[in-house]
Amino acid sequence: MTTRCPWAEKGDDAYKAYHDTEWGVPVHDDRTLFEFLTLEGAQAGLSWHSVLIRREGYRASFHGYDIDRVAEMTEEELQGLMAGAPIIRNRLKIWSVRDNARIAQDVIAEHGSLDTYIWSFVDGKPIVNTWTEHTQVPATTPGSDVMSKALRKRGFRFVGSTICYAFMQATGMVNDHLTTCFRHGH
Repeated sequence: MTTRCPWAEKGDDAYKAYHDTEWGVPVHDDRTLFEFLTLEGAQAGLSWHSVLIRREGYRASFHGYDIDRVAEMTEEELQGLMAGAPIIRNRLKIWSVRDNARIAQDVIAEHGSLDTYIWSFVDGKPIVNTWTEHTQVPATTPGSDVMSKALRKRGFRFVGSTICYAFMQATGMVNDHLTTCFRHGH
């Protein structure tokens, strides 16, 4: 029997597959980092499962997370997503994706990649925690506070400390798999 983090056992097969193959795996691709920044922001106030089941809808709606294409989305395109796209139809969240893409372009111009900038918050290498109980895993850390403040200062939206920490976990900047989880050492 495979032992997973308790949160992954509470979901369906898609939830388990996400835990088993993606969550906590270091991501260094700008598109994928932008995808997770978008998805974690979309999750604000909702469950991760509600976002995960709409993931393909987000990819289709936001041009496969091509940062330049998303940055060029028009008001009409964004308004069209409000009408029936298979995403969470929250106006502030939808418009933030385009706005965040424009800021990501500035970051890329300044740092060479979104990856270089984002991973600078953990000195370019994952933080590996050794939690034994899910109650030990924090919702925020001083590191996520720093990241959130820096992203907000640049103008990014939906990047509070809790969202930033979830982003850090999802993209492998932080390994928060419990030590009993089969993914902890991977």
